[in-house]
Amino acid sequence: MERTDDLLPGLLADIEELVRCESPSVDPEALARSTEVVAALGERRLGERPERVEAGGRVHLRWRFGSGPRRVLVLGHHDTVWPIGTLLTHPYAVSDGVLRGPGCVDMKAGLVLAMHAIAGLSSRAGLTLLVTCDEELGSPTSRALVEGEAAGCAAALVLEAAGPGGALKTERKGVSRYRVRVHGRAAHAGLEPERGVNATVELAHQVLALAALADPGLGTTVTPTLLNAGTSENTVPAAGEVAVDVRVRDLAEQQRVDEAVRALRPLLPGARLEVLGGPNRPPLEPSASAALFARAVALSARLGLPEPTAAAVGGGSDGNFTAGIGTPTLDGLGAVGGGAHADDEHVLVAALPQRVRLVAALIEEALRA
Repeated sequence: MERTDDLLPGLLADIEELVRCESPSVDPEALARSTEVVAALGERRLGERPERVEAGGRVHLRWRFGSGPRRVLVLGHHDTVWPIGTLLTHPYAVSDGVLRGPGCVDMKAGLVLAMHAIAGLSSRAGLTLLVTCDEELGSPTSRALVEGEAAGCAAALVLEAAGPGGALKTERKGVSRYRVRVHGRAAHAGLEPERGVNATVELAHQVLALAALADPGLGTTVTPTLLNAGTSENTVPAAGEVAVDVRVRDLAEQQRVDEAVRALRPLLPGARLEVLGGPNRPPLEPSASAALFARAVALSARLGLPEPTAAAVGGGSDGNFTAGIGTPTLDGLGAVGGGAHADDEHVLVAALPQRVRLVAALIEEALRA
């Protein structure tokens, strides 16, 4: 592998190329352009063209090295939460050691780190690099692909952004998402409101019941989010809906909350409830990452890199899926920085070469395991 100082110009040039190609998850044309940019960059750095894997109308990119059994999966995504035009208000820039631009830390810099780490390996046999395009949506078309590629691997290394201070993410909460619909009955709010069944009032009861399912002591959050009901100001609402975001640390809590949400019953006579959704991502529990984290600590000491710290986070990633099927998983191996999904999204330039060296060393050890 190149010396640390020699890596930086290429890293910055490649990150700039990806960041300047906007890729919101909900824009098929933008994603198609970004897919081609990622594929071309990967071909230049890795010397091989990726497979284009179509699923649900979307195209994901896969590089499989060697013909033998799969040993290591390196995982990332190129879709972002930022709409087309964000570059006009949040342009790509590097100043005072900080790189900025939409999607830079989540997670285009991580993709570049992965490619540079793989490019420097003496052997890649048994390695797969998978780059998806719907992670920010919950991976509806790529989940099966992610799980299929991870099955039987000794390690899944996820190049999502690092945690605070560059921490590796050794624990992620599982995610469940629901929509609780209320079906009531419309009536004129002035002439005969008693004939109606007020969906807004029923929703108010259900929102309180949902929030009460949280357990702060166990780290379980149950958060009612989007809410709507009714059609006009002088009509008893006939229908309404609330979206619910659930985060849990273990499968037992995910199951408990799921059963409780499905057991909800209406309080108003004549109202009816409908529950849609359910568990989206299983938790990445500490046991899934412990051995790989210990390996990262040992390798960092050997390479003269800063000792990694561990972080437990509430956000989900595709690492939840790999851990959920039993594959040892270490997340947060991507760029050091912050502000994911926020106006101050940024990457710390000095840490980029260090990350390349750590990821390369982890891949090499896992391939030999």
